[in-house]
Amino acid sequence: MPSEKQKMLAGEFYAPGDPELRADAARAAEWMARYNATLAWTVAARHALLSELLASVGEGAVVRPPFHCDYGFNISLGRGVFLNFGCVILDVTPVTIGDLTQVGPGVQILTPDHPRDAAQRRQGLEFGRPIAIGANVWIGGGALIMPGVTVGDDAIIGAGAVVTRDVLPGATVAGNPARPIRQRRDGRARTDP
Repeated sequence: MPSEKQKMLAGEFYAPGDPELRADAARAAEWMARYNATLAWTVAARHALLSELLASVGEGAVVRPPFHCDYGFNISLGRGVFLNFGCVILDVTPVTIGDLTQVGPGVQILTPDHPRDAAQRRQGLEFGRPIAIGANVWIGGGALIMPGVTVGDDAIIGAGAVVTRDVLPGATVAGNPARPIRQRRDGRARTDP
């Protein structure tokens, strides 16, 4: 029979209070305390610390503290990724962020989801859906990326957007829920329908 962690990683219903998962979360919490207290550390030292917890960290990736995550071992950052202050990545399933993507302050990337069935919710079950963010994406401050979303290369997500659906490569989306924005020839957003 699969463990709760194996079920979590497979995107199946699992019990988040499982002792193995609580131990993994405690390790991540200890790591976050160290990482978020390292304001004066060099870039190389901070990169080494990121590599202790995250699945992969590309060359030149920068994560400005404070940074918060569930487990860390499901997060992969590409080369030159930049996460600004206060980012939250809830990584019960994989979160992949492509090369040169820039993430504004206070962005939340959320893989956990909860049953729609009330009886299952009462059991405390949850599941996760992976998030994939392509290369050279720009995510404005305070945006929310919801479970199961894929963001294509070169996309732009406006500040405060709530992204509930996939974003096509090169698209610009904004709003709640996030919707494509038409672009003028000079690159500025149009407000007409």
